[in-house]
Amino acid sequence: MNKTIPFNKIVASGNDFIVIDKRKPIATNGNLAHLAERMCSRKYGIGADGLLVMEKSKIANIKMRIFNADGSEAQMCGNGARCTALWVKQRLAVTSSRIKIETKAGLIEAEAKTANVKIKLTDPKNIKLDTPIKVNEKLLKINFVNTGVPHTIIFVEGLNEIDVDSLGRTIRYHEQFKPSGTNVNFVEIIDNAFIKVRTYERGVEGETLACGTGAVASALITNYRLPITNFKFIRVLTRGGEVLKVYFDKVGDKFKEVWLEGKAKIIYEGRYYV
Repeated sequence: MNKTIPFNKIVASGNDFIVIDKRKPIATNGNLAHLAERMCSRKYGIGADGLLVMEKSKIANIKMRIFNADGSEAQMCGNGARCTALWVKQRLAVTSSRIKIETKAGLIEAEAKTANVKIKLTDPKNIKLDTPIKVNEKLLKINFVNTGVPHTIIFVEGLNEIDVDSLGRTIRYHEQFKPSGTNVNFVEIIDNAFIKVRTYERGVEGETLACGTGAVASALITNYRLPITNFKFIRVLTRGGEVLKVYFDKVGDKFKEVWLEGKAKIIYEGRYYV
């Protein structure tokens, strides 16, 4: 008899994830990386940017492990965390709108009241501004910040004309970021508190419709470039068309209270044959 794994498919701002509940034994055969590759395949599996594995936690409502479509495990995923918060709220019938998620990047706070889900990220670190690197025999000025995972930010004009897959892949594997690599965000500033972003995601190995930690990274670096003092949030237009909101406090050169807000939706459930 074939063994099956129950799953939910959840989308947040165009990022799509498969969610499996591993709080009780399920037929994963012990290799979650290989399972993620198979389940996330667009042709031979369910199809997704990543696999979210829910496990028991002693310090939070749930422990979230994130596996990219290539099987690599990530420390954090902003939109994945928002999907997890929605799953906890709806599937575990948590009465409080406040939810805590344990991740490899630390403890994540979430607020899930409706289809709009907010998460509080760990404080950003390793910020580097205007670093020159050579790409395809040209010098580029790049910016870097870790918002739970590493992100490179490049400011451009004519964002729609950028070959995100080709240029993003070159930078993602650049010697500057070895051995772990980097996610790559191309950012066009629309006005002081509104930016457009396209992201090449490490692990997916291509452009995605949105990236939560990338939206946050882009907003924070934009604030260095165009310091804004009178605003409630920076709006980030994603490739998928949704506008995410990034909230933060800045004390000196340090960012605190970094929150990401956007829509999330459970779109279907099913059983995957192992």
